[in-house]
Amino acid sequence: MSNNYARGQHDIRPWGTWEVTDCGQGFCVKRIVVNAGGVLSLQMHHHRAEHWIIVAGTAQITLGEQCFEKKQSESVFIPQETKHRIQNNTSAPLIFIEVQTGDELDENDIVRFEDKYGRINNS
Repeated sequence: MSNNYARGQHDIRPWGTWEVTDCGQGFCVKRIVVNAGGVLSLQMHHHRAEHWIIVAGTAQITLGEQCFEKKQSESVFIPQETKHRIQNNTSAPLIFIEVQTGDELDENDIVRFEDKYGRINNS
């Protein structure tokens, strides 16, 4: 098992921000803020699954072929190697907690299929 995250690690993305609030062997917890109108890339991960818990705002979620909405206190599970995306179609920030689980946790474990910010890598 490898975990390349550290508590306090953070980044600014075109759609908002993320920060690692906790991590350990086989897991990582992030607080993610999606700005009004922001959308993460349609992506998948080879080595991790994710649990998303919405804590503020309304999320438009794509999971495989399904599209649905989640609000505060609702959650969704994203299985490993499943295409997914979250977006904020509102004028207020969307905040969610992401719990990653897997045998290899790394920010580079992202395969992007669509990205409105031009970050397609498919490697």
